[in-house]
Amino acid sequence: MFDESPFEIERFSGITRVFPLPNLVLFPHVMQPMHIFEPRYKALLQEALAGDGLLTLGVLAPGWEGDYEGRPPLLEYGCLCRVMNYHLTDKNTYNVLLVGVRRLQLITELPPEKLYREFQATILEDEYPLASEGHRDALQAQLLDVFQRALPKLADGPEQLREVLGQRISLGTLCDIISYTLDMPPENKVGLLAETVVDRRAERLLEHFQRILAGQPASESESQNSANGANPSARRSFPPDFSQN
Repeated sequence: MFDESPFEIERFSGITRVFPLPNLVLFPHVMQPMHIFEPRYKALLQEALAGDGLLTLGVLAPGWEGDYEGRPPLLEYGCLCRVMNYHLTDKNTYNVLLVGVRRLQLITELPPEKLYREFQATILEDEYPLASEGHRDALQAQLLDVFQRALPKLADGPEQLREVLGQRISLGTLCDIISYTLDMPPENKVGLLAETVVDRRAERLLEHFQRILAGQPASESESQNSANGANPSARRSFPPDFSQN
């Protein structure tokens, strides 16, 4: 089954099934293939398919390694996703195609009554302040230009990404697609996920690329990660590759 119906916010009950990952931050407007094989996440998927078709990709907070099999802390923001397509393999695992539909703030974790984790959560909508309307088109053009200049290999990159960036899409959609592809720590990406004011999100991305073009560390935290030899989140391909739980 391939679900191409538009997302209806009324389908979201306020309680979300959470699939936490250590180094993948999904954004609205982006599709992500997943390979699901752990029993707890197969149970999560099966209940989602039997219900509203929704789940949330959350992000494990730093230090999760010592308690991965348990319930380690999560970062506060995640991406609500809809199951677009799925396939049960002959090994009783699932190949799934998810699409991000909304930003989500995780408020309270529910008692551990199921194999997987559930949270009370709030949907966060994009905000477009009227005061910024006059220069938003210029901001979008500037962001697209600096993104292409900061990533010179983009011209030889996937045709799908070039086609998407060439379309007339909203500034919020552009920010989310770019944010997904960036090489930055998950915590920084979650910061972009948490930013609901689209103009501020675009300005943060502009600052990121301007630092790259100037040969400076993209941010203080990324500089620290690089100094420690860490590579917490490589630049994502578009369309995305499979991610394994």
